[in-house]
Amino acid sequence: MNNTKRIEILKRLRENNPNPETELEFNSPFELLVAVTLSAQATDVGVNKATRKLFPVANTPQGILDLGLEGLRDYIKTIGLYNSKANNVNKACEMLINLHGGQVPENREALEALPGVGRKTANVVLNTAFGWPTIAVDTHIDRVSNRTKFAMGKNVVEVEQKLLKVVPKEFMVDVHHWLILHGRYTCVARKPKCGSCIIEDLCEFKDKTE
Repeated sequence: MNNTKRIEILKRLRENNPNPETELEFNSPFELLVAVTLSAQATDVGVNKATRKLFPVANTPQGILDLGLEGLRDYIKTIGLYNSKANNVNKACEMLINLHGGQVPENREALEALPGVGRKTANVVLNTAFGWPTIAVDTHIDRVSNRTKFAMGKNVVEVEQKLLKVVPKEFMVDVHHWLILHGRYTCVARKPKCGSCIIEDLCEFKDKTE
């Protein structure tokens, strides 16, 4: 995979979806932080169903704390691992109030210090809420990057570092969303939909499907 191919891939993805957005529903950096925290090992659809009921009632750190832990659990109990996620969100809200004036910090180190927030979640918040040129490598991005040979790596950190090296600046803010959506709907895990893929001729995957 050379840079000429990579740029053509990115141009096609941009042409197909000029303004990509996360499928998680949110109206503030805090709502996004909560939604991404809840989305670990869960679908965006499932998270959205829960937050559509939660956020109208509590969409600030203090609002979440006012619900109480049991109250929060009731809203998110349809999501996998909801007990541990409720604990993390609750503790994160306490830290946001005590350390950051109730605001989500635009700072990687501060974000990663919050319970339930790792590098991937911090990258999503920095990219989607604040417009940073970060790339949160999830299973979809990892699969697409390696399968197409766009940015190969043995783990998500290696893939992230390779993407940061090979993606030109003009595409950096949006590439995260393009690759996730491509992996979610076209370059799917079990049997990629190569026949309907807009980058099939540029992809270096050997076992293409019809």
